[in-house]
Amino acid sequence: MEKSKVYFTKEISPESLVKIYEALGVELKGKVGVKISTGEPGGHNYLKPELIKDLVQKLNANIIECCTAYEGRRMDPKEHMKAVEEHGFTKIANVDIMDAEGEFEIPANGKHLDVDIVGENLKNYDSILNLAHFKGHAMGGFGGVIKNQSIGIASTAGKAYIHTAGVTRKASELWDHLPKQDDFLESMAEAAKAVADYMNGNILYIDVMNNLSVDCDCDSNPEAPCMKDIGILASTDPVAVDQACIDLIWNSNDEGREHFKARVERQNGRHILPYAEEIGLGSTQYELVSL
Repeated sequence: MEKSKVYFTKEISPESLVKIYEALGVELKGKVGVKISTGEPGGHNYLKPELIKDLVQKLNANIIECCTAYEGRRMDPKEHMKAVEEHGFTKIANVDIMDAEGEFEIPANGKHLDVDIVGENLKNYDSILNLAHFKGHAMGGFGGVIKNQSIGIASTAGKAYIHTAGVTRKASELWDHLPKQDDFLESMAEAAKAVADYMNGNILYIDVMNNLSVDCDCDSNPEAPCMKDIGILASTDPVAVDQACIDLIWNSNDEGREHFKARVERQNGRHILPYAEEIGLGSTQYELVSL
Protein backbone atom coordinates (compact mmCIF):
# COMPACT_ATOMS: atom_id res chain seq x y z
CA MET A 1 0.00 0.00 0.00
CA GLU A 2 1.30 3.44 -0.91
CA LYS A 3 2.24 5.58 2.08
CA SER A 4 0.33 8.81 2.69
CA LYS A 5 2.28 11.97 1.88
CA VAL A 6 2.76 14.43 4.73
CA TYR A 7 4.28 17.76 3.75
CA PHE A 8 6.48 19.57 6.26
CA THR A 9 8.00 23.01 6.62
CA LYS A 10 9.95 24.33 9.59
CA GLU A 11 8.86 27.88 8.79
CA ILE A 12 5.74 29.01 10.63
CA SER A 13 4.42 32.07 8.81
CA PRO A 14 1.35 33.17 6.85
CA GLU A 15 3.30 32.57 3.63
CA SER A 16 4.40 29.05 4.57
CA LEU A 17 0.84 28.17 5.61
CA VAL A 18 -0.40 29.09 2.13
CA LYS A 19 2.56 27.29 0.54
CA ILE A 20 1.94 24.02 2.38
CA TYR A 21 -1.77 24.13 1.52
CA GLU A 22 -0.86 24.58 -2.15
CA ALA A 23 1.62 21.68 -1.93
CA LEU A 24 -1.29 19.31 -1.28
CA GLY A 25 -2.42 19.91 -4.86
CA VAL A 26 -6.11 19.61 -3.97
CA GLU A 27 -8.56 22.46 -4.33
CA LEU A 28 -11.22 22.85 -1.66
CA LYS A 29 -14.36 23.58 -3.65
CA GLY A 30 -17.70 25.21 -2.98
CA LYS A 31 -18.40 26.80 0.39
CA VAL A 32 -15.35 26.25 2.58
CA GLY A 33 -15.21 26.17 6.37
CA VAL A 34 -11.87 26.50 8.18
CA LYS A 35 -12.14 24.64 11.48
CA ILE A 36 -9.89 26.05 14.17
CA SER A 37 -10.05 26.37 17.91
CA THR A 38 -10.73 30.02 18.65
CA GLY A 39 -9.28 29.52 22.16
CA GLU A 40 -10.74 29.77 25.64
CA PRO A 41 -10.39 33.32 27.03
CA GLY A 42 -7.34 33.50 29.27
CA GLY A 43 -5.37 31.12 27.07
CA HIS A 44 -2.97 32.44 24.47
CA ASN A 45 -1.54 29.46 22.57
CA TYR A 46 -4.28 29.16 19.93
CA LEU A 47 -3.48 29.89 16.27
CA LYS A 48 -3.51 33.64 15.86
CA PRO A 49 -5.58 35.52 13.24
CA GLU A 50 -2.48 37.12 11.73
CA LEU A 51 -1.01 33.65 11.05
CA ILE A 52 -4.08 32.16 9.37
CA LYS A 53 -5.54 35.27 7.69
CA ASP A 54 -3.91 34.87 4.26
CA LEU A 55 -4.97 31.25 3.87
CA VAL A 56 -8.51 31.78 5.17
CA GLN A 57 -9.02 34.70 2.80
CA LYS A 58 -7.43 32.83 -0.12
CA LEU A 59 -10.13 30.19 0.37
CA ASN A 60 -12.86 32.83 0.79
CA ALA A 61 -13.82 30.74 3.80
CA ASN A 62 -15.77 31.07 7.00
CA ILE A 63 -14.08 30.15 10.25
CA ILE A 64 -16.23 27.43 11.84
CA GLU A 65 -16.53 26.47 15.50
CA CYS A 66 -18.91 24.83 17.98
CA CYS A 67 -19.69 25.47 21.63
CA THR A 68 -17.98 23.64 24.47
CA ALA A 69 -19.36 21.07 26.92
CA TYR A 70 -17.58 22.52 29.95
CA GLU A 71 -18.48 25.60 31.94
CA GLY A 72 -16.89 28.67 30.42
CA ARG A 73 -17.64 31.55 28.11
CA ARG A 74 -17.54 29.39 25.00
CA MET A 75 -20.40 27.18 26.21
CA ASP A 76 -22.90 29.95 25.41
CA PRO A 77 -23.08 30.94 21.71
CA LYS A 78 -23.30 34.68 22.40
CA GLU A 79 -20.41 34.66 24.85
CA HIS A 80 -18.48 32.38 22.51
CA MET A 81 -18.86 34.92 19.71
CA LYS A 82 -17.69 37.71 22.03
CA ALA A 83 -14.58 35.67 22.80
CA VAL A 84 -14.04 35.11 19.08
CA GLU A 85 -14.22 38.87 18.52
CA GLU A 86 -11.83 39.57 21.40
CA HIS A 87 -9.31 37.15 19.88
CA GLY A 88 -9.49 39.03 16.58
CA PHE A 89 -10.98 36.37 14.31
CA THR A 90 -13.98 38.41 13.14
CA LYS A 91 -11.54 40.94 11.65
CA ILE A 92 -10.25 38.39 9.14
CA ALA A 93 -13.37 36.35 8.24
CA ASN A 94 -16.98 35.57 9.02
CA VAL A 95 -17.16 33.23 12.00
CA ASP A 96 -19.89 30.61 12.22
CA ILE A 97 -20.69 29.04 15.59
CA MET A 98 -22.26 26.07 13.88
CA ASP A 99 -24.40 24.83 16.77
CA ALA A 100 -25.68 28.26 17.81
CA GLU A 101 -29.10 27.45 16.37
CA GLY A 102 -29.20 23.68 16.60
CA GLU A 103 -27.57 20.36 15.84
CA PHE A 104 -28.16 17.19 13.87
CA GLU A 105 -26.98 13.60 13.86
CA ILE A 106 -24.71 11.96 11.33
CA PRO A 107 -24.03 8.21 11.23
CA ALA A 108 -21.00 6.96 13.13
CA ASN A 109 -21.55 3.20 13.08
CA GLY A 110 -18.75 2.73 15.59
CA LYS A 111 -18.01 0.38 18.46
CA HIS A 112 -18.93 3.15 20.91
CA LEU A 113 -20.86 5.76 18.93
CA ASP A 114 -23.88 5.02 16.79
CA VAL A 115 -24.07 8.67 15.74
CA ASP A 116 -22.06 11.86 15.96
CA ILE A 117 -23.95 15.02 16.94
CA VAL A 118 -22.69 18.08 15.09
CA GLY A 119 -23.51 21.74 14.64
CA GLU A 120 -26.56 22.38 12.41
CA ASN A 121 -24.61 24.68 10.11
CA LEU A 122 -22.21 21.95 9.02
CA LYS A 123 -24.90 21.35 6.37
CA ASN A 124 -23.89 24.65 4.74
CA TYR A 125 -20.34 23.59 3.81
CA ASP A 126 -19.06 21.71 0.79
CA SER A 127 -15.51 21.28 2.08
CA ILE A 128 -13.42 21.86 5.18
CA LEU A 129 -9.87 22.88 5.96
CA ASN A 130 -9.13 21.21 9.29
CA LEU A 131 -6.53 23.65 10.64
CA ALA A 132 -5.37 22.40 14.02
CA HIS A 133 -2.96 23.70 16.60
CA PHE A 134 -1.06 20.58 17.65
CA LYS A 135 -0.51 20.50 21.42
CA GLY A 136 -1.01 18.38 24.50
CA HIS A 137 -4.41 17.69 26.01
CA ALA A 138 -5.44 16.90 29.57
CA MET A 139 -7.88 14.15 28.57
CA GLY A 140 -6.72 12.98 25.14
CA GLY A 141 -2.97 13.21 25.75
CA PHE A 142 -2.56 15.27 22.61
CA GLY A 143 -4.79 17.18 20.23
CA GLY A 144 -4.29 17.51 16.50
CA VAL A 145 -6.52 17.25 13.46
CA ILE A 146 -8.39 14.14 14.70
CA LYS A 147 -9.47 15.92 17.88
CA ASN A 148 -10.23 19.11 15.93
CA GLN A 149 -12.58 17.14 13.67
CA SER A 150 -14.25 15.06 16.36
CA ILE A 151 -14.74 17.09 19.52
CA GLY A 152 -14.22 20.31 17.56
CA ILE A 153 -17.13 19.84 15.14
CA ALA A 154 -19.44 18.21 17.69
CA SER A 155 -22.12 20.31 19.33
CA THR A 156 -22.24 20.63 23.11
CA ALA A 157 -24.37 17.47 23.25
CA GLY A 158 -22.04 15.79 20.76
CA LYS A 159 -19.03 16.61 22.89
CA ALA A 160 -20.71 15.05 25.91
CA TYR A 161 -21.56 11.98 23.80
CA ILE A 162 -17.95 11.56 22.65
CA HIS A 163 -16.44 12.18 26.09
CA THR A 164 -18.70 9.52 27.64
CA ALA A 165 -18.25 7.02 24.77
CA GLY A 166 -21.93 7.16 23.90
CA VAL A 167 -23.46 7.12 27.40
CA THR A 168 -25.01 10.60 27.66
CA ARG A 169 -25.67 13.68 25.56
CA LYS A 170 -26.11 15.91 28.60
CA ALA A 171 -23.09 18.10 29.37
CA SER A 172 -24.26 18.29 33.00
CA GLU A 173 -23.82 14.49 33.27
CA LEU A 174 -20.49 14.24 31.44
CA TRP A 175 -18.19 14.08 34.45
CA ASP A 176 -20.32 11.38 36.10
CA HIS A 177 -19.95 9.04 33.12
CA LEU A 178 -16.31 9.16 32.08
CA PRO A 179 -15.47 5.87 30.34
CA LYS A 180 -12.31 3.83 30.21
CA GLN A 181 -9.59 5.97 28.64
CA ASP A 182 -9.19 3.90 25.48
CA ASP A 183 -12.97 3.98 24.95
CA PHE A 184 -12.85 7.78 24.97
CA LEU A 185 -9.94 7.87 22.52
CA GLU A 186 -11.72 5.42 20.23
CA SER A 187 -14.89 7.52 20.40
CA MET A 188 -12.93 10.56 19.24
CA ALA A 189 -11.65 8.59 16.26
CA GLU A 190 -15.16 7.35 15.45
CA ALA A 191 -16.55 10.89 15.52
CA ALA A 192 -13.75 12.14 13.25
CA LYS A 193 -14.49 9.29 10.83
CA ALA A 194 -18.19 10.20 10.88
CA VAL A 195 -17.39 13.76 9.82
CA ALA A 196 -14.99 12.58 7.10
CA ASP A 197 -17.68 10.28 5.73
CA TYR A 198 -20.36 12.98 5.90
CA MET A 199 -18.13 15.37 3.96
CA ASN A 200 -17.32 12.66 1.38
CA GLY A 201 -13.62 13.17 2.08
CA ASN A 202 -13.70 16.85 1.08
CA ILE A 203 -11.37 17.79 3.92
CA LEU A 204 -7.70 18.78 4.00
CA TYR A 205 -5.61 18.59 7.16
CA ILE A 206 -2.97 20.93 8.60
CA ASP A 207 -1.24 20.67 11.99
CA VAL A 208 0.68 23.71 13.23
CA MET A 209 3.31 22.70 15.78
CA ASN A 210 3.89 25.94 17.67
CA ASN A 211 3.32 26.97 21.28
CA LEU A 212 3.76 23.32 22.27
CA SER A 213 2.12 23.29 25.69
CA VAL A 214 0.95 20.08 27.33
CA ASP A 215 -2.40 21.84 27.81
CA CYS A 216 -5.11 22.38 25.21
CA ASP A 217 -6.38 25.70 23.86
CA CYS A 218 -9.63 24.88 25.70
CA ASP A 219 -7.71 25.58 28.94
CA SER A 220 -8.11 29.16 30.20
CA ASN A 221 -4.82 28.91 32.10
CA PRO A 222 -2.56 26.60 30.10
CA GLU A 223 0.97 25.66 31.09
CA ALA A 224 3.64 27.54 29.13
CA PRO A 225 5.03 25.77 26.04
CA CYS A 226 7.63 23.19 27.02
CA MET A 227 9.20 22.70 23.57
CA LYS A 228 10.45 24.97 20.81
CA ASP A 229 8.24 25.38 17.73
CA ILE A 230 8.70 22.58 15.19
CA GLY A 231 6.84 23.61 12.03
CA ILE A 232 3.73 23.02 9.92
CA LEU A 233 2.55 19.67 8.54
CA ALA A 234 -0.19 19.02 5.98
CA SER A 235 -1.81 15.98 4.40
CA THR A 236 -4.97 14.61 2.85
CA ASP A 237 -4.73 11.93 5.57
CA PRO A 238 -5.60 12.95 9.15
CA VAL A 239 -4.06 9.89 10.79
CA ALA A 240 -0.79 10.29 8.92
CA VAL A 241 -0.39 13.97 9.79
CA ASP A 242 -1.11 13.45 13.51
CA GLN A 243 1.21 10.41 13.52
CA ALA A 244 3.97 12.49 11.91
CA CYS A 245 3.58 15.16 14.60
CA ILE A 246 3.89 12.57 17.35
CA ASP A 247 6.96 11.09 15.66
CA LEU A 248 8.61 14.51 15.37
CA ILE A 249 8.17 14.99 19.11
CA TRP A 250 9.34 11.48 19.98
CA ASN A 251 12.44 11.92 17.81
CA SER A 252 13.18 15.46 18.97
CA ASN A 253 16.30 16.48 20.87
CA ASP A 254 14.37 19.27 22.60
CA GLU A 255 14.86 19.20 26.36
CA GLY A 256 11.10 19.63 26.85
CA ARG A 257 10.30 16.49 24.91
CA GLU A 258 10.07 14.20 27.96
CA HIS A 259 7.52 16.46 29.62
CA PHE A 260 5.34 16.46 26.50
CA LYS A 261 5.72 12.70 26.08
CA ALA A 262 4.73 12.16 29.72
CA ARG A 263 1.43 13.96 29.13
CA VAL A 264 0.66 11.87 26.05
CA GLU A 265 1.65 8.60 27.71
CA ARG A 266 -0.28 9.37 30.92
CA GLN A 267 -3.45 9.35 28.82
CA ASN A 268 -2.32 6.56 26.45
CA GLY A 269 -2.89 9.21 23.79
CA ARG A 270 -1.19 7.40 20.92
CA HIS A 271 -3.82 4.65 21.04
CA ILE A 272 -6.12 6.83 18.93
CA LEU A 273 -3.82 6.52 15.90
CA PRO A 274 -3.85 2.74 15.27
CA TYR A 275 -7.56 2.66 16.13
CA ALA A 276 -8.28 5.45 13.64
CA GLU A 277 -6.33 3.44 11.07
CA GLU A 278 -8.30 0.30 11.96
CA ILE A 279 -11.66 1.99 11.29
CA GLY A 280 -10.49 3.44 7.98
CA LEU A 281 -9.90 7.10 8.81
CA GLY A 282 -6.35 7.04 7.45
CA SER A 283 -2.95 5.42 7.70
CA THR A 284 -0.17 5.57 10.28
CA GLN A 285 2.30 4.89 7.44
CA TYR A 286 3.51 8.04 5.72
CA GLU A 287 6.25 9.66 3.70
CA LEU A 288 7.48 13.01 5.06
CA VAL A 289 8.08 15.50 2.27
CA SER A 290 10.06 18.59 3.30
CA LEU A 291 9.30 21.83 1.47
